[in-house]
Amino acid sequence: MGRSVKIVLDTCALIWWSLDPDKLSQAAKDACNEMERKKNGLVPSTAIWEIAIKIKNKKLDLGVPLDDYVASVKKSSVVSIIPINEDLWLESVQLEWTHRDSVDRVVVALAKSNQALIITADKVIRDFYSDVIW
Repeated sequence: MGRSVKIVLDTCALIWWSLDPDKLSQAAKDACNEMERKKNGLVPSTAIWEIAIKIKNKKLDLGVPLDDYVASVKKSSVVSIIPINEDLWLESVQLEWTHRDSVDRVVVALAKSNQALIITADKVIRDFYSDVIW
């Protein structure tokens, strides 16, 4: 069938896929099932930072300690946490997009640089990047 298309999970998609799959749309669930078979998921490291900030600000409760959650994601053979280097930061700035959320910009830049799909419920990302599943 050719090469496996990678899938980038934004922060919410990562949380829902790993802890509460019923919050995913049917199309996103199907894509996650395919991702689990192909082991081709990518998670920007900024998602881990965003989760930690939400927990610190009492806007998120994972139901498990953050360190345990991150360790389980890191051990996963399904997704890889991708460190954000200077090239990706620069690519995120060079997007022809007025959106100011740096985490969203990194998600799109990561997907673009990997010719990947994005799983996200975020309408702003969906309106900008055409290869989105939701």
